Amino acid sequence: MNRAILIVRKLAVKPENIIDTITLDHQDRHRRRMAMKADGGLEFLLDLGNAAVLEDGDALKLDTGKLVRIAAKPEDLIEITTENPLRLMKVAWHLGNRHVPAEVTKDAIYIAPDHVLVEMVRGLGAKAVEIKRAFRPEQGAYHEHATHDHGHAHDHHDHGHGDHKHDHHEHDHQHEHGHACGCGHEH
Repeated sequence: MNRAILIVRKLAVKPENIIDTITLDHQDRHRRRMAMKADGGLEFLLDLGNAAVLEDGDALKLDTGKLVRIAAKPEDLIEITTENPLRLMKVAWHLGNRHVPAEVTKDAIYIAPDHVLVEMVRGLGAKAVEIKRAFRPEQGAYHEHATHDHGHAHDHHDHGHGDHKHDHHEHDHQHEHGHACGCGHEH
């Protein structure tokens, strides 16, 4: 069985390397290890070093070098809107105080359907309507980046250190992504 061991972020995905697509809801896009079957029938094992969030447009790199593109599955959600940004911030505070997974955008907050929360946000003066769209809840302030492919071999040249030895070592960590990928370092 093919193994998917690396995440290639959306900006670094080369379309010519995609051999299948897998459509996943937000819970199945946050995994470490799981048997998967892509939309076209390709079966593979997701086998990442750490649990990671797979975003719409990202891809999983198989041990063959080919890619399986990630598509975010539309889900039933509640769209919360208000007449002004201050009220929306207050609603966000109340939802955050309850540790509710939420996607926050400039004009709306999206949550999974929950009649108790719908009544609460309506009581705060917000509008809450049922919709269907991909769900991308916030990951939190302490979210860690997962394994992704982007090779860096650090070449150390020999240089003088007086009469003491200074050992250099080779190390390699894997990432694959392009400029402005959001990984936290420059390319």
